[in-house]
Amino acid sequence: MSGAVLEEMQEKAVEAAEFMRLFSTPSRLMLLCCIAQRERSVGEIQEELGFKQPALSQQLAELRQAGLVETRRHSRQVYYSISDGRVAAVMSMLTQMFCEVEPTSDEQIAPVSPAKRQSRAGAGAAIPGEMAHWARLEKMD
Repeated sequence: MSGAVLEEMQEKAVEAAEFMRLFSTPSRLMLLCCIAQRERSVGEIQEELGFKQPALSQQLAELRQAGLVETRRHSRQVYYSISDGRVAAVMSMLTQMFCEVEPTSDEQIAPVSPAKRQSRAGAGAAIPGEMAHWARLEKMD
C-alpha cells in the first residue's frame, strides 16, 4: 500500500469514526430511528420516545450541527427529517441486523423468517414501518 493511499485511508477512518460516534448512544439511535421513518415535529418525537425537552433539544442540536438532520419550520412547529443518505443506509442496515419482528399492521406483529431476513439483508431494503417498530421495542426495555 502506498503512503498516499494509507494517508487517505487514515483520514477516511477519522471521518468514519466521527460519523459512527453519532450513532453510539441509545438515545441518538432511537431519535434517528424515529426521524428516519418520516419527518416529525419536536412534539411528536418527544411524545413517541418519551424524551425530556432539554435532552431532546441537545441531541437534535448535535445531529443538526453534524448535518445528519435538517429542520423545516411551519408556523410555530419545527419539523425534523434525515438530511444525509448515509444515515438512512445505516438505519436500514441496523434494522435488518437487530429487528426480530416485522409489523403486519398497526396492531399485529409477526416473526421475520430467517430466509426473509437474509433476502432483505441482500437487497438492502427495510420493510416500511420496521424501524419505528424497532424504536418502540427499544423504548419498552
